[in-house]
Amino acid sequence: MTNPHIGNTGVNFDDEESNQCFLAGLVIRSLSISTSNWRCTETLGDYLSERNIMGIYDVDTRAITRRLRQDGSLIGVLSTEESKTDEELLEMSRLWDIVGVDLISGVSCTAPYEWVDKTKPEWDFNSNEREIYHVVAYDFGIKHNILRRLASYGCKITVVPSKWPALETLKMKPDGVLFSNGPGDPSAVPYAVETVKEILGKAPVFGICMGHQLLGQALGGKTFKMKFGHHGGNHPVRNIMGSRVEISAQNHNYAVDPASLPEGVEVTHINLNDGSCAGLAYPQLNIMSLQYHPEASPGPHDSDTVFGEFVELMKRAKQKA
Repeated sequence: MTNPHIGNTGVNFDDEESNQCFLAGLVIRSLSISTSNWRCTETLGDYLSERNIMGIYDVDTRAITRRLRQDGSLIGVLSTEESKTDEELLEMSRLWDIVGVDLISGVSCTAPYEWVDKTKPEWDFNSNEREIYHVVAYDFGIKHNILRRLASYGCKITVVPSKWPALETLKMKPDGVLFSNGPGDPSAVPYAVETVKEILGKAPVFGICMGHQLLGQALGGKTFKMKFGHHGGNHPVRNIMGSRVEISAQNHNYAVDPASLPEGVEVTHINLNDGSCAGLAYPQLNIMSLQYHPEASPGPHDSDTVFGEFVELMKRAKQKA
């Protein structure tokens, strides 16, 4: 975290985005000695301790950020083993790499399940009654608020594991398929790319973050590792189709190379910080995707309408069928 003061709002379980915390470690500058938020149910320290997640504070995180900006992403090690020398810790860091590592299978669900929860009424801002569409959502590390927003837009949702066969998905006769966000390198999960390929053209699809990158590869494009990726809740994105700028939340280390995509694939969104591809569409196959998180609310609701666009995509496809 680059904000120097962390922990003053504490933790509340309504805001958790998955069934468990998959965090490996947390590095911060200053840990608050008290909490002062009306929604707080637990301190940050207790939350991490109960889950056996390592944390360290009194670190100059802004100095680390400047180093990362200059040199690109670097590997670090946190350890409580005082017996290890600095050289041994450095060697541990040299032996680990995000490139080519399948991080999805460790965060995906293990069996299909139905999702029914919508956004709570006190937080919802777009709760009109809608026609019901059945969406199969591939869990590559899916955030609960993606599912809540889809449900609030009138979707019946079946969540399936990352390695769920495309044939089994198509047997469900879904109105649409969502390929979710997830950690790591899209090139490290060829099984997921093959699943996407097998579904393209057979149902409308929507990719978010990792799902966007997998769609890029499935369409014949290439992905690449960015120097230090996009992380945070303040990234300006130009929505070309809507002729507006959205403030977005992003957290990814890879991007799609738009020059590698075949004819007919449209770039719909552009990151205004570096000009990278932030969204795609391929109308011929009923495909849409975003590199960032439309369910997050930094704008606060700049990108939420994309869920309605996915519903409209399914509606048009159903009318043509």
